[in-house]
Amino acid sequence: MTIWCIGRNYADHAKEMGAEIPTEPLIFMKPMACLNSTGQIDLPSFSENIHHELELAIKLGDDLKPKSVALALDLTARDVQTAAKQKGHPWAKAKAFKDSCPISHWIDYVDDTWFETLEFQLETNGEIKQRGLTEDMLFKPQALIETIQNYFPLSSGDIILTGTPAGVGPLNSGDEVTAQINGLLDWSLKVN
Repeated sequence: MTIWCIGRNYADHAKEMGAEIPTEPLIFMKPMACLNSTGQIDLPSFSENIHHELELAIKLGDDLKPKSVALALDLTARDVQTAAKQKGHPWAKAKAFKDSCPISHWIDYVDDTWFETLEFQLETNGEIKQRGLTEDMLFKPQALIETIQNYFPLSSGDIILTGTPAGVGPLNSGDEVTAQINGLLDWSLKVN
């Protein structure tokens, strides 16, 4: 099983990163071993700039259709990623480190129409940092599934991180992080 990650799926996030808005889904991967459901974020020692990127995660069922939804963080070692990009190197070290994918509990995926009405947000220390509306996604779940299937082996139980809205930023030791899907799911994390 694999965690499939979608880059720049919200135009406002692409703009804040100074990047082009993609014309097709940008796909990268995290190993399933990156999942972390402990409610704790242990900052790695090799980076001075770990950023939160709040995303809606979709878990696929046996029919390779969305089965469940959760909140997830695509933790990014921004300093490591920037250095790798400048050299034209891959940036897996910046995205796929141990526990780099904190994830909440799962709720049922009702249908595509329901999914496109979701609002989600992240707060650090009581201040809203990210707020997203699924209607603003450039590529909706079915398009993501079809694109991944065109290039990669997709399996039951795979997880798709559907992209982050604007507002990504650093996490620091001692931060209290909370996130929610408009009243359907609440999640709390502590940064160590």
